Amino acid sequence: MKKKIGTLLMLGLLTSTTAYAADPTVESVSASVDMMWVMFGAVLVFLMHAGFAMLETGFTRSKNALNILMKNMLTVAISSVLYFVIGFALMFGDSSGGFIGTSGFFLNGQSDQMSFFVFQIVFAATCATIISGAVAERMKLSSYMLLTIAMVAVIYPVVGHWIWGGGWLSELGFVDFAGSTVVHLTGALGAVVAVSFLGARLGKYGKDGSVNAIQGHNIPLGALGVFILWFGWFGFNGGSTLAADPSLVPSIIATTLMSASCGVLSSALYTKLRYKRIDASLTLNGALAGLVGITAGTANVSIPGAIVIGLISGVILVEAVNIIDSKMKLDDPVGAITVHGVCGIWGTLAVGLFDTANGLFYGGGAQLLGVQAIGILAVMAWTMGTVGIFLFVLTRITSIRVSSEEEIAGLDFAEHGSSAYEFRENLLSKGSADINPEFGLGLIDRLNSVGKSSSKVNSGVKESV
Repeated sequence: MKKKIGTLLMLGLLTSTTAYAADPTVESVSASVDMMWVMFGAVLVFLMHAGFAMLETGFTRSKNALNILMKNMLTVAISSVLYFVIGFALMFGDSSGGFIGTSGFFLNGQSDQMSFFVFQIVFAATCATIISGAVAERMKLSSYMLLTIAMVAVIYPVVGHWIWGGGWLSELGFVDFAGSTVVHLTGALGAVVAVSFLGARLGKYGKDGSVNAIQGHNIPLGALGVFILWFGWFGFNGGSTLAADPSLVPSIIATTLMSASCGVLSSALYTKLRYKRIDASLTLNGALAGLVGITAGTANVSIPGAIVIGLISGVILVEAVNIIDSKMKLDDPVGAITVHGVCGIWGTLAVGLFDTANGLFYGGGAQLLGVQAIGILAVMAWTMGTVGIFLFVLTRITSIRVSSEEEIAGLDFAEHGSSAYEFRENLLSKGSADINPEFGLGLIDRLNSVGKSSSKVNSGVKESV
């Protein structure tokens, strides 16, 4: 009986396959391949959120690891629902004066845009999650979630409509192929405003103006995050073709790879020259700097152009991190403002210089460069203005920052009543008579304090791990 059923199923499969094989046309096959490429790109961009989670967790202290993981997880979930309800419509609906979309809420009338919609969801979530790393270790989870809602529901979609949805900037000729401005600069500008409202972490800046480095607890984990982000970026840029175009996709993958590689090399060499050693965290961020730098023009520049963009991105990263940290006193634990903001600005302007059709260095004049600058200024005014107003109102209602006691104890316990690590309790139990106390908890305390003898006490607060 089982053999008969199996035979019937096989015959049915072969029959349906044969019938289907006669139906497809060149156009339908091409559309299917394009759809699969866009969906593959969407999956890669979704994977980038794992990269963000690992990067932010590794570059911050262990007492806040669980909180960061929850922020990244909730960002994806909230963004997906909100973008379906309102974000997609505001971004790609019928334009009202080139400023905002007005149709397609709940995907009404947009059922044929499903693959494009999914691809755009993961972009919206990426914009929002950029803020997560910058505000790490001191912002209330509820306040961060409210800011995420504002970003995904209104702030980001309006910028996207201006540039990708047929709005006024696209009509001017503004070029941002995969989102140096739309995604990265918008997220970073939101982070700038949020960090300004929050203030620095306890112990970061001394009363005498000194800057204390607060080390991340797991740089290898941060490095894993960078590699995941780099891998996902091939979908971020490559999928933005919205078609499996053999004349365009390989070039985009090549320029993406070359710019990121050169960002790593230039940041490593520049830190060696500037600080007499290769700085690991800056070099890791150098890859992301090169990736953000090439994202706007990845389809419009040559490989030599991508190399130059990446090399400059790495140098800009090192200098901008120092300026933002020590001069502007914006405490950004993971360097998100520099990577996504400063390098996003550079990448957008670089299109006006290196675009092989209209760039200044290719005989196209300064017109495109001017349009790119106008777009940057417009996005800065809109994003910083709206986020500023939103946070001003929110801070009049409630505090957006955890208490000093909660920050010292760690947001894992303060926000979630748990922790990401149970090293003491699980591996070296206090109640075990077989474990030498000198080896056990006392040793862990000493290891945890290595490199922290100064205790970051310039502000009177001892850093807790």
